[in-house]
Amino acid sequence: MSDIVRLMLAVILLTIGLVAYFLVVNALFPQRIAKTKSMIHSMPARSFGIGVVNFVFFAVIALVLFSVAENAGPFIRGILTIPAVVILAALTIVLSMGLTGMSNLIGERIFPDSSAWKQTLWATVSLSLACALPWVGWFLLFPYVGFAGIGAVILGYFQRERI
Repeated sequence: MSDIVRLMLAVILLTIGLVAYFLVVNALFPQRIAKTKSMIHSMPARSFGIGVVNFVFFAVIALVLFSVAENAGPFIRGILTIPAVVILAALTIVLSMGLTGMSNLIGERIFPDSSAWKQTLWATVSLSLACALPWVGWFLLFPYVGFAGIGAVILGYFQRERI
């Protein structure tokens, strides 16, 4: 029983940290997050597909680099580890921007009459608790939200502005 309480406390504390993180990312990169949110809204299936392809491609490259570095000498290990860490850092940055955009979109849809920061707050809490749901949240909802977010960020970088 104490494991369940500990797990729920961890989920709640991580959700509070995630709310703060998404609010700060929203404040620091408002145009990028707005563009990501519009890409998710206008092209959800395309965002998901592009997110899956790019995540798998770059994750495989990073894993191969780590694998080769594991069996190499110390100098080669350092040379191969740096690009792998850079790739993983870039994936993490793109994922966090995508999740922020997705959280904004969910907040806009669920809480349309609230202010922007309240929409982000409650949408992040809702999304975090929904993704914490065993099996469905872990293996269906979170991958969909993450891949669609990654794809929307990538589409936002390469999509032309409409005049």
